[in-house]
Amino acid sequence: MSIKTLLPTSLLLLGAGSLFAQEAAPSAYETFEASPEYVKFALNNLWILISAALVFIMHLGFATLESGLCQRKNTVNILFKNCFIISMGVLTYYFVGFNTHYPGDRGADPEAWNGFLQFGGMAAATAGSADFTSEYSTGYTYWADFIFQAMFAATAATIVSGAVAERVKLGSFLVFATILVAVLYPIAGSWHWGTGFLADKGFYDFAGSTVVHAFGGFAALACVLVLGARKGKYTKEGLKPILPSNLPLAAIGAFLLFLGWFGFNGGSVLSADAQLVSTVFVTTTLSACAGALGSILISWIVLKKPDLSMALNGFLAGLVAITAGADVISPGWSIVAGLVGGGLVVFSVLFLDKIKIDDPVGAISVHGVVGIWGTLAVAFFSDAATVGAQLIGIGSVCVFAFGASYIIFSIIKVIMGVRVDEAEEAEGLDVAEHGTPAYNS
Repeated sequence: MSIKTLLPTSLLLLGAGSLFAQEAAPSAYETFEASPEYVKFALNNLWILISAALVFIMHLGFATLESGLCQRKNTVNILFKNCFIISMGVLTYYFVGFNTHYPGDRGADPEAWNGFLQFGGMAAATAGSADFTSEYSTGYTYWADFIFQAMFAATAATIVSGAVAERVKLGSFLVFATILVAVLYPIAGSWHWGTGFLADKGFYDFAGSTVVHAFGGFAALACVLVLGARKGKYTKEGLKPILPSNLPLAAIGAFLLFLGWFGFNGGSVLSADAQLVSTVFVTTTLSACAGALGSILISWIVLKKPDLSMALNGFLAGLVAITAGADVISPGWSIVAGLVGGGLVVFSVLFLDKIKIDDPVGAISVHGVVGIWGTLAVAFFSDAATVGAQLIGIGSVCVFAFGASYIIFSIIKVIMGVRVDEAEEAEGLDVAEHGTPAYNS
């Protein structure tokens, strides 16, 4: 009998056999999908994924803000660094960062995680049977959790990128940024969000005024101290301003960051809870707008002119100021938090210039100084934490970020050097490091 004759017969027999076969039991996911809770689960998960996309847009905001506030001869270099940071940040977070950031539940296994340090392996390596829900919540998938947190991870390095712009060696910065995102940030984050010792102390930081922003700001401060100021910025005659190249581009960057912050703070609710997400959107917006007005008012009084760059950094200061307490600070107090943050950023930028710490984009002031204020504001304007608990968290994260960054960047300085030579700095890093200018005319 030929194969052509056997094939239909075999298929018929298989089909008949299936009539008598016992129906396979539904998988755990199929059972869950058929439950009434699935709609809520799907909405929560979708909102976290949308929030991850909004946080990703923030990296474009950082790139354009930094490019606009720096000189045009360094634009390609700035954009290249930002391309590298998000790419390396996501990959290193997959290979080591995620499971270092969230090393486990000490309640379930106290010996598995000491609350201070534990390096994790590749993402999903510990997921086990959690094929559709996170280890920490049944409200979203494991992979939604990962991608949302991965978008956060590279932010600390983008903060440093702006502060060291226009004079840092490209290769040296890329090495440092990789270490910062892959190792340092997940360790500090695990102390609070990974059930670490700061969680035990009652430290409260909803979306990262300290854990993300102050961490990045103090890492940036360490690198700037090792690197030194741009040539010609501080002279015997006094401060010589180095003007921004493209304020419209900087404004686009600031507004993109404002947009992305709705995902940064709104997604940190970790659900699509209508009341809480709405509240976070309102407090985030009010604080940002108050920050801009506070910065505009103070800079106009002090500098005698309305300064656009201060207004843009005022928006960001207001956003950083509310990030730690967006879910627990009332709308009214969020305005106060933003106003204070906007004023602080002006005085901080002027003070750093006075002591000759050169930060081309104001990153240390916006993220470091205002990050501390935003974390303390939780204790001042809500019942979520005490001043003592907040100070412990601020001190732990900022000292670690500054100390570790200073040591690592100093080692890189000895091995590779961290600063381009004077001729390259004068020519611009676009040509010196990349061989091409950003603009042909």
